[in-house]
Amino acid sequence: GMNAAVRAVVRMGIYVKAKVYFVYEGYQGMVDGGDNIVEVSWESVSSILQVGGTVIGSARCKSFRTREGRLQAAFNLVQRGITNLCVIGGDGSLTGANLFREEWSGLLEELAREGKIDEDAVKKYAYLNIVGMVGSIDNDFCGTDMTIGTDSALHRIIEVVDAIMTTAQSHQRTFVLEVMGRHCGYLALVSALACGADWVFIPEYPPEEGWEDSMCVKLSENRARKKRLNIIIVAEGAIDCHNKPITSEKVKDLVVQRLGFDTRVTILGHVQRGGTPSAFDRILASRMGVEAVLALLEATPATPACVVSLSGNQAVRLPLMECVQMTQEVQKAMDEGRFVEAVRLRGRSFEKNLNTYKLLSHKKPDVELPKTNFNVAVLNVGAPAAGMNAAVRAAVRVGITEGHKMFAVIDGFEGFARGKIKEISWGDVGGWTGQGGSILGTKRTLPAKYLEKIADQMRTNNINALMVIGGFEAYLGLLELSAAREKYDEFCVPMVMVPATVSNNVPGSDFSIGADTALNTITDTCDRIKQSASGTKRRVFIIETMGGYCGYLANMGALAAGADAAYIFEEQFDIRELQANVEHLTEKMKTSIQRGLVLRNENCNENYTTDFIYQLYSEEGKGVFDCRKNVLGHMQQGGAPSPFDRNFGTKISAKAMQWISKKLKETYRKGKVFANTDDSVCLLGMRRRNLVFQPVAELKTETDFVHRIPKEQWWLKLRPLMKILAKYKTSYDVSDSGQLEHVAMHSPKEAETGAI
Repeated sequence: GMNAAVRAVVRMGIYVKAKVYFVYEGYQGMVDGGDNIVEVSWESVSSILQVGGTVIGSARCKSFRTREGRLQAAFNLVQRGITNLCVIGGDGSLTGANLFREEWSGLLEELAREGKIDEDAVKKYAYLNIVGMVGSIDNDFCGTDMTIGTDSALHRIIEVVDAIMTTAQSHQRTFVLEVMGRHCGYLALVSALACGADWVFIPEYPPEEGWEDSMCVKLSENRARKKRLNIIIVAEGAIDCHNKPITSEKVKDLVVQRLGFDTRVTILGHVQRGGTPSAFDRILASRMGVEAVLALLEATPATPACVVSLSGNQAVRLPLMECVQMTQEVQKAMDEGRFVEAVRLRGRSFEKNLNTYKLLSHKKPDVELPKTNFNVAVLNVGAPAAGMNAAVRAAVRVGITEGHKMFAVIDGFEGFARGKIKEISWGDVGGWTGQGGSILGTKRTLPAKYLEKIADQMRTNNINALMVIGGFEAYLGLLELSAAREKYDEFCVPMVMVPATVSNNVPGSDFSIGADTALNTITDTCDRIKQSASGTKRRVFIIETMGGYCGYLANMGALAAGADAAYIFEEQFDIRELQANVEHLTEKMKTSIQRGLVLRNENCNENYTTDFIYQLYSEEGKGVFDCRKNVLGHMQQGGAPSPFDRNFGTKISAKAMQWISKKLKETYRKGKVFANTDDSVCLLGMRRRNLVFQPVAELKTETDFVHRIPKEQWWLKLRPLMKILAKYKTSYDVSDSGQLEHVAMHSPKEAETGAI
């Protein structure tokens, strides 16, 4: 994702009429100067979005740690008149940058004394501004929910785990997987959550004394339950409670000696740093890059050096040194054995992941489970979306832990009416996180025409609460069921909806389960299509995406794939706009970038169809470029869920189930559950920084029912971003850019962000 950040900084810089320079090879290049510091143009960053690593190189630099090295670096920058630095790196690089800024005026005075620069230069370049972006696959930087590169590293790990699972399944093997993370267990923890690993070892949360016994008991219990494989994930920096390392070999030897299981070790190593960046990382880095340029433009000598970061779904700026100090606090807490503190300092997102993992991976013995005598049903509604199964698994397991009897409904409301409902156990949902589509089966049918039959089924099976995982139909379904409460008492129970649809068109939530997987599919396909164009010069591709009337996939796909335009329903366009796009592409063909990419949402305009746009471009581009079209279709609904969707599905669903338990207790009176208020039918959605429960009745005013989309959509603010990065003259609304905040120490009771 670093290249996406580099591209965004360069293009936004040029857009605000700044001169932009590359410093090759990190601080080493800054110290060496010469050809390592070069001015760059718009085209310098073309075709790098899909490349892993960084095109400007990166190096650990000893000389920058010395004052002489920094003196030389300051000289090289002043010679080119550079006083704004954008640094992409981990806490080491950012701490170095801050020191450089603090010493800057002193360095210039020293250069003037040595006669290397004149007094005018000292005055003219008196201040150095710095803004940081955190690029680190470990996600080990405090204050930011997601660092650039983390999501891509998770993609690599999950690809490997999915592949290993099939072989382990065949051979009944145990696999010990070692993932990166010397000081931070984020990758290990999230990949364990995302693949349902049996055991995970991380530096922040060492296992209790006697873990060897409890782990072996757990593994043999799983085998006894007919589970054919065990996966154990070890972070490379894992330790026990005496600060002694726990290595993957040690874990393997233990399993072999105690249990005699056929056990293999796989060390993932640098695979995790490579590969093409995920859609999430490209969009994150593009947003951060633009935000970084804005932060530099607004910086004054009085403002502290800041990092741009993401909190939930909100861009924020935080003082660099506050973040660095807090990151170092975590290490200190771990060194001193204050592990509870270390987990808390890592932030809410990490803590929540850990709690969810503990909740879902270990089943308590039946005797220890509470018995509530409540029955809760789970169903999928709408079109399939990757991550639905992870959500069902989390719901079932949390429900069982809370003491309820869990029921699965097959084939949505239609199956419900036909009585396709069965009790589902802890073991039944094992291995579901990595499965695409919907194992329970899902239908778009709404409940209105089956109300009586569904009420019968709820009475027969004594269902006390409903959890619906699905898209816009699920939302409509809950509205219909709550309207039918007057007639049927059976529907007077707590009901909650978890949004799952590739279209991301559910009101009340910024994200829905499945959209990230679809976005990755679109981005991968666009990458391949762009590559095919590199052979034949001067070609424009028109690609149609799904989404109903919601332009999320087209717009975000365009941002992640570096497209020239995206046609969406939410932003009306006419023939003048189409003409402007054709002219823009004609101009582009005169440069060294001789290919174009245009995305079109399937319902963006009933007359300007994909065929129409294809024919228009073909005619207008005659002699300049030729055209091809692709309709992506149902491949966008399939595929194994991305790490984001597995994790988001798991966490949001677990939270929804806990809400159901709370509501059941509140509404249980005189031997029965009776809930008929608006706040007992809710949608759990992610809003900016928090996961919030919203009564579906209140969301009506926010919904355009004709086009099945929310009236206001957050991602439309990113439209100008896509246009600027594709060289259109447009105005960028900076009102939503981050203001400088302070790193908050989150108290455990605070609302949980949906950051993953």
